Amino acid sequence: MRRFRYNVNQVLKIIMAAAGGVLILALAGTGERKLDGEQKEAVREYAKEMLESGLGAVIRQSYPRAAWEEYKSSYGENGRGQEEGWSRALAVWLKNRNPRIRFLTECREADTGQADPDPSFAGYLASQRVVAESGYILFGGDEETGADKADMAGVQPVGQEAGGVLPDDTQTDGDKGDEGTDQVQMAAAANLTSGTAAHHTVSRLPLTGTSYVLEQLADYDFLMKHFYSVHSSTTAGRDEMNAARLLGEDLSIEKDPENPQILIYHTHSQETFADYGPDNPQATVVGIGNYLTELLEAKGYNVIHDTRTFDIMDGELNRSKAYNYALDGITAVLQENPSIQVVLDVHRDGVREDLHMVSEVNGKSMAPIMFFNGMSQTPEGPIEYLPNGYKEQNLAFSLQMQLDAAAYFPGYTRKIYLKGLRYNLHLRPRSALIEVGAQTNTYEEARNAMEPLAELLDMVLSPDMG
Repeated sequence: MRRFRYNVNQVLKIIMAAAGGVLILALAGTGERKLDGEQKEAVREYAKEMLESGLGAVIRQSYPRAAWEEYKSSYGENGRGQEEGWSRALAVWLKNRNPRIRFLTECREADTGQADPDPSFAGYLASQRVVAESGYILFGGDEETGADKADMAGVQPVGQEAGGVLPDDTQTDGDKGDEGTDQVQMAAAANLTSGTAAHHTVSRLPLTGTSYVLEQLADYDFLMKHFYSVHSSTTAGRDEMNAARLLGEDLSIEKDPENPQILIYHTHSQETFADYGPDNPQATVVGIGNYLTELLEAKGYNVIHDTRTFDIMDGELNRSKAYNYALDGITAVLQENPSIQVVLDVHRDGVREDLHMVSEVNGKSMAPIMFFNGMSQTPEGPIEYLPNGYKEQNLAFSLQMQLDAAAYFPGYTRKIYLKGLRYNLHLRPRSALIEVGAQTNTYEEARNAMEPLAELLDMVLSPDMG
């Protein structure tokens, strides 16, 4: 008789499955009438996730082959699909319990027709890979940070100087006039390019913040401490976070108002701000996307703003597959408009309800922004079914904007957030997921934040703007 051994994590998953089932049953009873539509949907989705996650862990522990079936059914041969659940995987796995079907599918290779000498072992190895990866991303798949402290998110308190180090000869002086500012900018540019070519925008804007020298940024520990928050679902090694290489990446484009160049869209178009309601229906990420589009068009770019909803299906909110639906939608847009070179997915973060992050920039209160990079890898290694050939350019795009923000808009940005999945950042080399404030910010604060963002984008896309 086979003995089943479960560790603490697996016991917890079994409890999750049971709790999820109880919640689903409770929803079908009298408790459902006490919840409004939004609360009911939230409980139902939570219960479903608990049930599927817990049941999936039990199946993986008992039958490693089941994890391989999940991988094949969810991702197939082309690597498409990112959020398929266990229901389809279990259906395929149960179908293949038929010995004849299993024999025909496992003992034949598509190209040669030759039998695989040990198909079950290959499946077992693949299942181990899937299990290892899923352990990191099971509870960290979305792009929200869930931040509970402003300093953890990298936000500088209003009225305090931005963190960082200025070399002695590039300290700013509030009493300097235009001539003094120009001298500071030239000195900063010279320092940044010492040793190797590095991105630096010499802008007409006053240098009010911190300008970093390349020698500082070449220090991996300094770079990661000052500019990045790394989620436990991923890793960022020294070979990838090479400041000289990232800052040396030329991301500039020629402005062409006749052909689409920038695509703005919203994977989670239903994300709203604190004052959203019947009297303020524009207080959504789509609303701030409209304003960002206007600002970029005023600078001479041709912008497409895709306002379609990818997180509502059949009239109900469904965030779990939004990235899949968005991938199909924006891929079609890019195929129809091959001149597009920049893709921006604009969100707002989800944080603790009593955390109100706000920055004072150019005399306006605004929601701080956060650049977000999907690394397509866990601490176990690359996620092979989610490749991103433009990951280095995406990292360069966010870091260059982050450094310009530190120099010209101190306190405006949070640390760049790194997470394990891909988040559809693989379609163009200038792709960015941008979190604008959080649900606790007002629409005006979020809208104000689009003005520095448009400047930062223009600085990196047109570095000769000065």
